[in-house]
Amino acid sequence: MSSTINHLHHHHRIDGQISPLTSSCPHLADFRSRNGAKPFRALQDCLRVKPPGGRAGIRREPSEVPRCAACGDSSPSRLYACVACAAVFCHAPSGGPSHASAHAASMPLGGHEIAVDVDRAELFCCACRDQIYDRDFDAAVVLSAIAVQSSGNPENMRKRRRVDYRPWSPDVRERLLMDNGSSVLDCEIDRPRGLRGLNNLGNTCFMNSVLQALLHTPPLRDYFLSDRHNRYYCQLKNANGMIKGVKLCLACDVDAMFSAVFSGDRKPYSPAKFLYSWWQHASDLASYDQQDAHEFFISMLDGIHENVERDRGKRHGDCCIAHRVFSGILRSDVMCMACGFTSTTYDPCVDISLDLEPHQVTAHGKTSAKSHPSSNSEANGFSSTQIPTTSTLIGCLDRFTRPERLGSDQKFFCQQCQVSQESLKQMSIRKLPLVSCFHIKRFEHSHTRKMSRKVDRYLQFPFSLDMAPYLSSSILRSRFGNRVFSFEGDDGDDVAANEMSSEFELFAVVTHSGKLDAGHYVTYLRLSNQWYKCDDAWITRVNENVVRAAQGYMMFYVQKMLYYRASAQVCPS
Repeated sequence: MSSTINHLHHHHRIDGQISPLTSSCPHLADFRSRNGAKPFRALQDCLRVKPPGGRAGIRREPSEVPRCAACGDSSPSRLYACVACAAVFCHAPSGGPSHASAHAASMPLGGHEIAVDVDRAELFCCACRDQIYDRDFDAAVVLSAIAVQSSGNPENMRKRRRVDYRPWSPDVRERLLMDNGSSVLDCEIDRPRGLRGLNNLGNTCFMNSVLQALLHTPPLRDYFLSDRHNRYYCQLKNANGMIKGVKLCLACDVDAMFSAVFSGDRKPYSPAKFLYSWWQHASDLASYDQQDAHEFFISMLDGIHENVERDRGKRHGDCCIAHRVFSGILRSDVMCMACGFTSTTYDPCVDISLDLEPHQVTAHGKTSAKSHPSSNSEANGFSSTQIPTTSTLIGCLDRFTRPERLGSDQKFFCQQCQVSQESLKQMSIRKLPLVSCFHIKRFEHSHTRKMSRKVDRYLQFPFSLDMAPYLSSSILRSRFGNRVFSFEGDDGDDVAANEMSSEFELFAVVTHSGKLDAGHYVTYLRLSNQWYKCDDAWITRVNENVVRAAQGYMMFYVQKMLYYRASAQVCPS
């Protein structure tokens, strides 16, 4: 959700079309034409947020109980305060009586249709009987929450798992179904099909930014648009009791979202059904508060993984489309510095989190990169000697795979020496995913100073990326030369596939602007060799220099060439 307030125009021209800065509600448009944005900005002083991190509501005394001015009831499902006159009325969402709607209709000159939910601080149209969206009101909620929100949660450091991709082609029955149920897509000159804005549902820019990237992730898009997960069939299985006691299938809502976004409709889409389903999978994140886009990305993949495939016989990574697309494997080598014995472990993951390159002032006043095993300046408690200088994604990857000498307090038990020894650790990538997601650690947490901050340092990222230097095969050859040709746990086909598919191309960048606890997420997408900025409901065409200058938080790269094993079998439907 944006923390800035727009008070210039009610509309914005996008690709030759007029797009509202508010929802399409005519009563909201009429209210703004009468009053402008002033009433919404004034509401900021009337809002309160229950700490820590609670949802917003209308400020009132602890002993004050809001009641409907018409019936005096204080316990209906919803109570709304009229923005025009501040009177409180009840409303029954299930279709029952609505004193809020009756109040709006009783005003001969109009202007009393817009109201605010007393308990949830959500905007509501009493005439349309539906929730509505306005950016100025949205900004007022954010600004009122800044003062009481906590400094932020520590980064989600949970390890994730994933596996390889299996090719698929339709059988005779599927080809017949596609031919009978398909039509030729109309050519869209000014905007590619599927490029559709997503309405902000209240602090949900973190979700919209990631969804835009996933909706245009080529293998994920092709999977859902080719009906590989049919929501009607999946729901029928649940209804017939074939799958009992499970949560709502998140993949079904993803399938519905793909259908809606690629339908050709250009009006902004509201992913409310998906948001509700995601809340069922991530109850700890179920609120209207701003969340971390990277944490949502991990949570969403986990939600798809939970329900899409429940065949326990499948190895992890073959189980669902989320892991088939984003699954990769990291290799960690810890070498004893006394005898050279090396302990190797493998860690499945769905993304790679990278530290920005730290820089410090030298004795001559110049900057120099410093290789430090800890995260950016956390060990020094945000040292004031560090200055923000340019980092590069290549430099971050070099630092991620660079040999690192572990300190004396991190000795590991050497199986050959039979004692704890100092060691050298090196990370590498054993298996590349179809789509590589790089997460930049821009939120630092200092335990010594008990505070958090956001790192606004600029990061250069290439549009084309060769991952060959970071593969386990390349690093091991560099370490041992041609004397060693194979290593325990490494498959020759996997090595060949990695080396043939190491070229990646950038197609999506999720950016974060603003402060740690009150920022805004935006996504840049590359479609048909043209870049587009996706800012919630608003889509604009941009030059690639705008993308290069953006403050990247998550970068998505897809393999330029897909590699298939000669013996690969078609995945059964």
